Amino acid sequence: MLHATTPAYEKRAALRRRLAGEDLLQLPGAFNPLSARLIEERGFDGVYISGAVLSADLGLPDIGLTTLSEVAARSGQIARVTELPALVDADTGFGEPMNVARTVQVLEDAGVAGLHIEDQVNPKRCGHLDGKQVVDEGTALRRIRAAVDARRDPGLLVVARTDVRAVDGLDAAVDRARALVDSGADAVFPEAMASLEEFEAVASAVDVPVLANMTEFGKSELFTTTQLAAAGVRMVIYPVSLLRLAMGAAERGLDTLRREGSLREEVGAMQTRARLYELLDYSAYAHFDADVYNFRL
Repeated sequence: MLHATTPAYEKRAALRRRLAGEDLLQLPGAFNPLSARLIEERGFDGVYISGAVLSADLGLPDIGLTTLSEVAARSGQIARVTELPALVDADTGFGEPMNVARTVQVLEDAGVAGLHIEDQVNPKRCGHLDGKQVVDEGTALRRIRAAVDARRDPGLLVVARTDVRAVDGLDAAVDRARALVDSGADAVFPEAMASLEEFEAVASAVDVPVLANMTEFGKSELFTTTQLAAAGVRMVIYPVSLLRLAMGAAERGLDTLRREGSLREEVGAMQTRARLYELLDYSAYAHFDADVYNFRL
């Protein structure tokens, strides 16, 4: 009821313990707090908070238009309703190294278990679009160093994302991944890898967990968890998948409503009122309310 009972520091510690094991961790993207609760109920390992989803939710393209305040607000809303660790897309850190430091502390206060900072030019572009630009290596490393130095809870996972693959090729991505780890990154996120072999090349080059992005309609093939684990990947995110599923269903429903004048034929595909109330834990609120109003000295 209300908020999750697991404190943020325990979620961070749990995420690190899981990453120290053998399992591949799956983190579907939550487009709102209710979907985060569904992800937890379905037994996933964590929740991902996507910058692309937040932008889309605001009716904006994913080109660096969102602000730290907007990202922190949504991160806090999602992190507080689930016992799972939440990993958030912190884009380029919203500015120079000092901005990166503030970003880390604000998101840490929001209760996330980890975040990733990327090496694109600010403002950034969606990682699976053409025409990306990356900063020089020195700037990229300073961002990660600032992030690592700024965190107050050493359990907060700092993931370094690099988009170099699409700009300068795989060898450059491997070299930058190594340098980012040397600068203190707890994990690396090589964006837009073209094959399993490329993921394996990065994983073989570093001694920290590697994160894969399995986004639909992107540069990477949609590999299975078995394939990714065999390539050395330790975390996989599905950033926009639930939003795409939900919006696809919404489009079909609206088309039916315009065509038929009623949604009768769509009711069977809808989440029922009872199921929604179950997910929201309505009964716990009713029990709490009754206990308060029936209280006797």
